Amino acid sequence: MATFIDVHDGFVGVTHDELQEAHDADAAIEGEEGVHIERAWLDPESGKVFCLSTGPSKEALMRIHERAGHPTDQVYEVSIQV
Repeated sequence: MATFIDVHDGFVGVTHDELQEAHDADAAIEGEEGVHIERAWLDPESGKVFCLSTGPSKEALMRIHERAGHPTDQVYEVSIQV
C-alpha cells in the first residue's frame, strides 16, 4: 500500500463542518478503490486542502476524489519518511 499527499484548491472560506462533509463523501466510497483517506487539513485563507491517504495507486485516489466532487491532479506519492 502506497502513501500519498494530495492538494486541492478552491476551498476559500470553507468551514470545519464543510471540510468534514467533503471528507465524509470520500469515506463513503473509498473502499471501492481500496483507498483510505486518513486525514485532511485546510487553510481556509488560501483555499488549499491537504490530504494524507493510503491506497494502491495515485489513479485510485484521484477517482475517489473526483467521484466525491472535489477532483485534483495534485497527488504525490510520498515513499520516504523520517
